[in-house]
Amino acid sequence: MKHKHLLLAVLVTAMWGFNFPITKLGLAEINPLLLTALRFTLAALPWVFLVKRPQVAVKWLAAYGLIFGVAMWALINLGIAMGVPPGSASLLIQFSAFFTLGWGVLLFRESLSLPQLISVTLAAMGLVGMLLGVQGAATMLGFALVLFSALAWSIGNIIIKVSGVREIFAFVVWASLFAPLPLVLLAWLLDGPQAFIALPGQLNGVALFSLAFQVYGATHFCYWGWNLLLREYPVSRVAPLSLLIPVFGIVSSMLILGERPGVSQWQAMGLILLALIVGMKKGRPLWVRQGGHA
Repeated sequence: MKHKHLLLAVLVTAMWGFNFPITKLGLAEINPLLLTALRFTLAALPWVFLVKRPQVAVKWLAAYGLIFGVAMWALINLGIAMGVPPGSASLLIQFSAFFTLGWGVLLFRESLSLPQLISVTLAAMGLVGMLLGVQGAATMLGFALVLFSALAWSIGNIIIKVSGVREIFAFVVWASLFAPLPLVLLAWLLDGPQAFIALPGQLNGVALFSLAFQVYGATHFCYWGWNLLLREYPVSRVAPLSLLIPVFGIVSSMLILGERPGVSQWQAMGLILLALIVGMKKGRPLWVRQGGHA
């Protein structure tokens, strides 16, 4: 990988990692669902008038917008608001890799290798370790929501694969149009008009910085950069770099929010990181399903 592209990869993963504690700063001011709605409104407008619509059916744009905006990021924000540490959230969202493995087996008749099975086992052990250290029912629910968001991300990956889209940046911009309205309706149903009445007074400097970082950094710049890397290099060379996201997420949460994970939490997070690393290893399939491929 060229030095400039390696630097881009580190910058993208760092911004995605920093996005978790910076999102927490915004959640301290704004309702989680409204913050998510604002993020995707600004991700879509006015950019849909400047970026040509990708050559895919509207159903794929709508499906991805609802999955990415409502089922993924709204759940992450709700989970963090309920007490999930942002560093832990940045790691838990990587469970999308294991869910994607499962979809590959179920939908595309792919076969698992021994390293992949070992990685799933290690990840399960790490997850149990993290959950054993959770205090309070609200935080436990928050962890469940973040895990559901990882499942949603894996479904989003399948949508991109099935749709055959090539223009990922344009796809994200146009798909973002479908997220704000459901998020606003959910905020009204769950929290009533009070969240909307309080919003103007909550848009202070910290909240606006958090929102701008989420939109223009974590969404626009990072998806452009990641797509460029995927275009220039094999997926097998780019994908392992995503392991840097939880590393930056945990370190930045310590720096920005003063998070201090306990020994058992470090052990659990270490197991999950090890699982992700092992899962990247190539191996022969343990079995080949009819119509499948290694």
